[in-house]
Amino acid sequence: MVTREDIQSFIDRLDGTVQGIEEVQEGLWLIQTSESAEVVVHYNPPVVLLRVRVMEQPAGENQRSELFRELLELNARDLVHGSYGLEGDHVVLTDALELESLDFSEFQASFDSILLALASHMSVLTPYRER
Repeated sequence: MVTREDIQSFIDRLDGTVQGIEEVQEGLWLIQTSESAEVVVHYNPPVVLLRVRVMEQPAGENQRSELFRELLELNARDLVHGSYGLEGDHVVLTDALELESLDFSEFQASFDSILLALASHMSVLTPYRER
């Protein structure tokens, strides 16, 4: 099984999209990307979780309903790795990878997929941003 040290090694090997890495507590890293996204990587056996906050959900009920429908459609149509969800008042994009047979290529594919989804979906999600 992949260890915490293996995940640290995977993070260290990520390509030029990473601007900063901080292990905020053991097994929990905050990765600042060159696109100003903050990706959280959490080593939590038997999985490693990747998560990024996308935006706060809108206050208006109609806008929230429209946003949630859009997110569900993006989950079904566009996402190979991960899915959109809610964490409190925030829309997040998450992925969970099994540690049992995880390798660097799979980890990087998930990381890259999250960043690509952020970049390509932001034009669709921006109208729902209030703050």
